[in-house]
Amino acid sequence: MTAIRDGLPGTPQPPEVDVEWPLPRRGDVVPEVCAWLREHKPVARVRTFTGDPAWLVSTHALVTRVLQDETFSMSALAEPGARLQYAPLFPASNRSSVKDMVGVGLRETVMQAISPHVVNEATDAFRRKADRLLDEMTAEGPPVDLRARFTEPYTASVMSTILGLSEDHGRLLMDGFDISIMTVPCSFEGARVNLDKCMARTRARLLSPDATDAPGLMGALARFRAEHGTTAELDDELVLMLNNLFVAGGLSTSAFLLLALLLLMEHRDQMEWLRAHPEAMAPAVEELLRYSLAIGDALPRIATRDTELGGQAIAKGDLVLVLVEGANHDPAVFDQPQKLDLTRNPKTHVTFGAGRHYCSATFLARTHASVALSAVLDRLPGLRLAIPAEEINWRSGWIKRTPERLPALW
Repeated sequence: MTAIRDGLPGTPQPPEVDVEWPLPRRGDVVPEVCAWLREHKPVARVRTFTGDPAWLVSTHALVTRVLQDETFSMSALAEPGARLQYAPLFPASNRSSVKDMVGVGLRETVMQAISPHVVNEATDAFRRKADRLLDEMTAEGPPVDLRARFTEPYTASVMSTILGLSEDHGRLLMDGFDISIMTVPCSFEGARVNLDKCMARTRARLLSPDATDAPGLMGALARFRAEHGTTAELDDELVLMLNNLFVAGGLSTSAFLLLALLLLMEHRDQMEWLRAHPEAMAPAVEELLRYSLAIGDALPRIATRDTELGGQAIAKGDLVLVLVEGANHDPAVFDQPQKLDLTRNPKTHVTFGAGRHYCSATFLARTHASVALSAVLDRLPGLRLAIPAEEINWRSGWIKRTPERLPALW
């Protein structure tokens, strides 16, 4: 159990912190400390991977306020001297959000590429990829690692389809996650080398003579260059945009899908109910999103002025971390939050954020999961873990809670 001050057992903590950070990495069991934090320290003192002080916010009400209140800024995280959650593995300019990076015309182009209309048109392609992967798995026979053989290649294909990349390009970017999205106190050489490699591949495709004929966002951006002219700076921005969209979309959707499959295998009654009620997939995905512990180390914001949270004074420049699993398992909002209930349809979960930084690719994320889960339920009756859940090796030093491997039988 994570060490806590004020009476609960654990390793003694320095007086300037209330709980040990990060929280436990196991992604299928809600950390016990979440309940203690909501009741006793809804705004708690922690120290981040880099040693910076931060405030950890854990109730649904306070988390929602931080995510919606423009006092707490995402873009300020990239400012010089800002307190850090962990060491940056790429230049500060790369950490800007897509919404802040692009102008009005380009923003519309990006939003169109991930719009429900475009995603719906690609749904059949998503299902074909899922079926091909399941064909390969069933031909080989169990056990197989669902992460290596299904969730990661499926996600790489979905993101490649939407962005207009080749399957090989998508796998290159997906493989790069292992050394580019780490939670470390100091940066290291390999992360920047990996970033340069991925950016060079994307740049070569964007600037290729036939890029204007490419599908998805790649083609749209190439045509934008052809119609409006370009500069080296604009090309840098376009390449960065494509890379960041793949990372943000692929990282989150792949981790969630893997944990969703694990949760279903651990709750066989819920999985069998969903198999018998395929029409309930949409609300079931919402409950899996609520229950998911994929967001491993909270969502960071910087206070842009002196303010208060839950009676605690917050100074300008303070780092505030919102504990998504604390909010999504808050009994003040969700009845029996510790219970996975696929009939719940919990629309107030904060897995996608809130306010003006609410994730703009939510339809894609939901469709990505729904198609994959439908395919697995259709094709793999008897899906179950190949090892005891207690023996799953949970990745450390990474931005998501995720198993290193997820061996399965069926």
